[in-house]
Amino acid sequence: MTMPPPPAQTPPQPHQAPQAPYRQPQQGWGGQAGLYASPIPVRTPGLGDAIASEWTKIRSVRSTMWTLGVMIVLLIGIGLLTAFAVNVSDADLDGTPVLSLGFFGVLLGSICVMTLGVLTIASEYGTGMIRTTLTACPSRSRMLVAKSVVFFLLAFTITTVTTGVVGVLQTAMLDGATADGATWVRSTVGVGLYVATLGLLSLALGALIRHSAGAITLMIAVVLLPLVLAMFMFSPTLAGVQQALFEYSIPNQLGAMYDASVTTSGPTGWEPLWIILGVTAVAMAAALVSLDRRDV
Repeated sequence: MTMPPPPAQTPPQPHQAPQAPYRQPQQGWGGQAGLYASPIPVRTPGLGDAIASEWTKIRSVRSTMWTLGVMIVLLIGIGLLTAFAVNVSDADLDGTPVLSLGFFGVLLGSICVMTLGVLTIASEYGTGMIRTTLTACPSRSRMLVAKSVVFFLLAFTITTVTTGVVGVLQTAMLDGATADGATWVRSTVGVGLYVATLGLLSLALGALIRHSAGAITLMIAVVLLPLVLAMFMFSPTLAGVQQALFEYSIPNQLGAMYDASVTTSGPTGWEPLWIILGVTAVAMAAALVSLDRRDV
């Protein structure tokens, strides 16, 4: 008996994924088949967006609260303690404007503003946050301008308001020479501009050095070193250098804003503000060149 031949075996077929049913492309919002257009308008970010970003950063970090908080305490505390000491001692101010007593608190409080100015940019290099900042804002000049605007307006507002409050309290506590309007403006708005510009100088130095501790130390040396060096120049041949260091040191310029300068000559009135503005402009230009030519 003949056996029937075995059925032919078909070779195994590779696994095929089930095909989805065919669908007609739908009309998107953009009017073309299969394309999606967002209803949110797309625009190129500008300086306003960079300023908003920097404002969010500076008000959300603890260094801002601590530095400006300590500055306010120093300005008010030292200002009131000075006025109280003069009042208790029954010292004769001899025509000295009462507002000049605010100089001591502002001199110490300016160190806090300089510290915040350095931290505004140098801390981002320490943490690596500068990479994120420059990714979001590739224009380095726009980034530096945005940081400068936000920091300057914040430091100027806090300093001006606090010095104004201290001046009112000192005037109420003491019977000194009545200050005129020009003296009030220079002792509040002028001092606020000077201290905020000094903070901008610190920000520019932080952008150049990119190290918080080093930039802060150097700024403190810029403030105090000329005055200290002048105090130890006893040689008659260095008399001219000694006089120049006294006249153009930052403490003496800040005192001149209060009509309480250490020397009888040197900058007076609004001249210290123009000097610090010129120095800061040069430092900011150097910081901008450094940002464009150096990598992060």
